[in-house]
Amino acid sequence: MKTLNTTRFVEGLIYGEGPRWHDDRLWFTDGPANAVKAVDADGRIEVAFETRHPSGLGWLPDGTIVITALRSAVVTLVDTDGVVITHDLNDRAWSTNDLVAGPNGAIYLDLYHRDRGGAYNQNGGGVSGEIAVMTPQGEVEIVASDVTLPNGLAISAEGSTLVASDTGADRLVAYDIADDGTLENARTFAELDANGHPDGLCLDAEGAAWVGCYNAEQFVRVLDGGRITHRIPPGGGWAVAPALGGPDRRTLYLVINDTTIEGLPTNDSKGRIESLHVDVPGAGWP
Repeated sequence: MKTLNTTRFVEGLIYGEGPRWHDDRLWFTDGPANAVKAVDADGRIEVAFETRHPSGLGWLPDGTIVITALRSAVVTLVDTDGVVITHDLNDRAWSTNDLVAGPNGAIYLDLYHRDRGGAYNQNGGGVSGEIAVMTPQGEVEIVASDVTLPNGLAISAEGSTLVASDTGADRLVAYDIADDGTLENARTFAELDANGHPDGLCLDAEGAAWVGCYNAEQFVRVLDGGRITHRIPPGGGWAVAPALGGPDRRTLYLVINDTTIEGLPTNDSKGRIESLHVDVPGAGWP
């Protein structure tokens, strides 16, 4: 297993999430700042859109941006003309979190439910979840209930497999995507150790997943089957989410947040993004 080192890319975030490479820039959410942000190769940050506590990001084939909210089950779509459509799913869940928008326009997202009497903790206690698929018109169907707390989501390059982080079970799980967009044939992609707690993830051209293991404060590259090939200790802070981008998709961007479970409700957090060059390019969605 190789250990890799990073360089500092940008600082000054409160709590970064959902990194995505789109239109030659790195996009991400800064939930406590109520902002979707984009940063160019020189590190110049722009607030692209303001919305309440954004979390996950994706783009439909027509260029419409899709944004989920944390602490509220709301999905916002903004088309290329700036028209905003909001789908309120609060009758279905307590919160949304991550999302991935596939090549056919299907939107896969996390739906979270508060457990009775529970308070959220680092192991996912107090919150349970499901994976749903949503149309741009707001029609929602639950497609996976066999996860304890779904988190990061990615779709393979051929569009046939969805890989999800199951934070509460310390594993990555893979599903076949059926023609109608539902998920079937669930299997374990990788078992992580008890400190893994996988968060955001992305896939590369060899079918491996880069995943942030926030509690272990490390990013790892793991093959289908569970073998870890690379490890990146970010030097302090939660390892939240990676993204492969740049002109050749060989720049690995790492979102890191220095915070605690106790500090999150009061936005006691400092976020940053680090980067490094990798040999295997990104593939699939996001």
